[in-house]
Amino acid sequence: MTSRLFSLTRELSIRTMLFTVVVLVAFAGRPCRAEPLAITPFHTFNQSPLVQIYGLPAAESAVVQPSGKGWTLVAVDVANSYLKRETTREALLLDGEGERITLALRYGVGRSLELGVDVPFVAYNGGIFDGFIEDWHEFFGLPQGQRPNAPKGQLRFAYAKDGRQRLEMDQAGLGIGDLRFTGGWQLYHDGGENPVALALRGSLKAPTGSSSRLTGSGSTDLALWLTGSSDYALPGKWGHAAVFAAAGGLAMSDGQVLKEQRRNLVGFGTLGSGWSPADSFALKAQLSGHSAFYRDSEFSELNSGGMQLIFGGTVALSSRTTLDIALSEDVIVGASPDVALHLGLGHQF
Repeated sequence: MTSRLFSLTRELSIRTMLFTVVVLVAFAGRPCRAEPLAITPFHTFNQSPLVQIYGLPAAESAVVQPSGKGWTLVAVDVANSYLKRETTREALLLDGEGERITLALRYGVGRSLELGVDVPFVAYNGGIFDGFIEDWHEFFGLPQGQRPNAPKGQLRFAYAKDGRQRLEMDQAGLGIGDLRFTGGWQLYHDGGENPVALALRGSLKAPTGSSSRLTGSGSTDLALWLTGSSDYALPGKWGHAAVFAAAGGLAMSDGQVLKEQRRNLVGFGTLGSGWSPADSFALKAQLSGHSAFYRDSEFSELNSGGMQLIFGGTVALSSRTTLDIALSEDVIVGASPDVALHLGLGHQF
């Protein structure tokens, strides 16, 4: 039953990706909003199997939901990883594909207060995008590493140190991840049509997933961060543009995944911008990074931070419904998946 549900989920993800391309072409240029399209960060983060299990948050909007108003999101993140490193003391292999489906809700409960929850479902498999990623890297002249010689369709996440196996996961399947409870407080909003805004956000992650299946970490994590944005009306018919940024910290209790080497404090941040030439779509790009989650390793992929370039756009399907489409590439090689695809269907109510 679990394998069948997993197969259906993977097929749905592929169909959704193809559908979004058609939607982007069909709706770009169609006037379907009575107000400018909000330019906000992509609701995603590092999807490495050794990172996404913790409470690392997305930057989120600098504008919290108004009182009595809400926002829902269905996000799909597909990340393909291949990393093989060996020394006399350590061996690390990350070979597989992960799919994370997040159901999110944000609701304004006061003049400046927003509450929310994220319910994630995490699946792993041997990967169907291995060939696509090799072609992608070849087309853009990006380094292939050991990918061309690696077995296709394999699922195995493993780490050994000093003769002891500290991580081993090779079972495909789908399971619930760690629940996140979120909150946001509007610190500043200038009230303009092209606003300057600042919000304090936080999230609390509960250990509801499975650490042995890498759908959770076994730890309770608390994140606090500031997120700000500034929007600018452009002259003539050039639409509007925005810049956004976020910075904060993540504190984690002792979990079950490489717990002897994991750090309890991690810093993170995002810097990005976007341009909306029409009310129906916007182009966006952002850099998202974090400090190291692990220590006491000779491998920089564990012992150093990660950074991703995430680029794509938002298309308005209606006055209240938007679709984010983005692709990410690892800037610091090995600390995050080679390529990850993000889809986010959001709706205001």
